[in-house]
Amino acid sequence: MRSAEQSSISPRRGRGLRTGWTTGTCASAAAKAAALGLVTGTVPTLVDVALPDGRRVELAVEVDGTTTRAVVVKDAGDDPDCTHGAHVTASVDWVAAGATGPELRAGPGVGTITKPGLGLAVGDPAINPVPRRMIGAALAEVTDRPVRVTFSVPDGEAMAAKTTNDRLGILGGISILGTTGVVRPFSTAAYRASVVQQVDVAAAQGETAIVLATGSRSEQAALGLLPQLDPVCVVEVGDFTGIALRRAAAAGMRRAVLVAMAGKITKLAAGVMMTHFHRSKVDNDLMARVAREASAPPPVVAAATATATARHFFEACRAQDFATPLAALCREARASCEAHVEGRLAVEVWMVDFDGAEVVARA
Repeated sequence: MRSAEQSSISPRRGRGLRTGWTTGTCASAAAKAAALGLVTGTVPTLVDVALPDGRRVELAVEVDGTTTRAVVVKDAGDDPDCTHGAHVTASVDWVAAGATGPELRAGPGVGTITKPGLGLAVGDPAINPVPRRMIGAALAEVTDRPVRVTFSVPDGEAMAAKTTNDRLGILGGISILGTTGVVRPFSTAAYRASVVQQVDVAAAQGETAIVLATGSRSEQAALGLLPQLDPVCVVEVGDFTGIALRRAAAAGMRRAVLVAMAGKITKLAAGVMMTHFHRSKVDNDLMARVAREASAPPPVVAAATATATARHFFEACRAQDFATPLAALCREARASCEAHVEGRLAVEVWMVDFDGAEVVARA
């Protein structure tokens, strides 16, 4: 094995932001360090492990005098990750000869799977497939004897309360995650993967309808407006409405309710399924058209043609107590969404106000 000096990489800055390590990378390093303690009697203070792409990284290890336990403190770089600073702890012991592969267990602060749809068996520790492979590879560098690894994270339950774990049926703590081993600040790929996972879990419960909210206020509005709904059916999709719709359709769902504010709905009405404000601008021609077709009062038409934001148009409609153009935007957004999934989903669109307090238009 090459030395860590020759082969390791460290969190780095890209575009001014520092990357970090996933819980999966930390878990593989902690498991390797604890296994080295089991084999040699000494837990190292530095250990190197392989990332999924083959690069090797070196992580610091905290030791407490126990020769079969190791702790790696997660550094998430500049990402606002609720698990930044988590003490990912691995305890390792031998298992009976004849066992195949390492036996992974969830200790305090690490979640357990209680619902299908996550790609892991119900009852398994919430350690995703890529981290499982990383952990197995790290252990194989130390011993070919089968071992049991119990992972724990102090305060993991409190950290998990800030995630969607409870809604996904992951109980007792955080998940051990990561597909690349590296945390990239404000990663859209990570958010997209989270949206897909939440849709999959809802589908795995046998649900045929799903509610897609484009932000936290829209999500709270949906939960308040539909109190009878299982929260697993409400997914905060951010800018990934198109991805969520396609995933729901592919999973065999039949109905989707989109709850959003004027800005997102206006972009969806224009056929824009990736609604990030940097990627698409508000369509003034569209707003002006629906205003004219509705014979809107002059202030509404003026707002449609002059504004740079859909919110201004929304507020003009509200000031005139004239919601007809807003309902038209909902209808066009519904048509765009249904076309995006080729009619495989029946879609409803609810426009809520900017406090998420009421539905002001729907289609």
